[in-house]
Amino acid sequence: NKEELIRLNYFFRDFRQNEVKSIDPQLYDQLYSLQHLLNTEKPIQLISGYRSPKTNNHLRSQSSGVANNSLHKVGKAADLRIEGISLNHIRQAALRMRAGGVGYYPKSNFLHIDTGRVRTW
Repeated sequence: NKEELIRLNYFFRDFRQNEVKSIDPQLYDQLYSLQHLLNTEKPIQLISGYRSPKTNNHLRSQSSGVANNSLHKVGKAADLRIEGISLNHIRQAALRMRAGGVGYYPKSNFLHIDTGRVRTW
């Protein structure tokens, strides 16, 4: 559904620059699968979707945890949490999917998933 993809891409936009980019549809599939594995219909709280190079560089200057070649810059990553579900539980479900990268940031209370190669940090 092209209209829904446009709506989702806007939701995943770089809100700092108000810049929209096409998001990898596999990322949306991963998010759906994650909710299914967790047996929840609670909404996913998106912390960060697409990031423009300008935003990514700014965030890199503020934190060592932001990659220069971040998959956020090409619409293939999301940082998220789900209200009422422990971050570790979300992480375990994401790892079981073996669908891409999974980054665990408990101090910042979010999980990173992407459609890149399977890896963890």
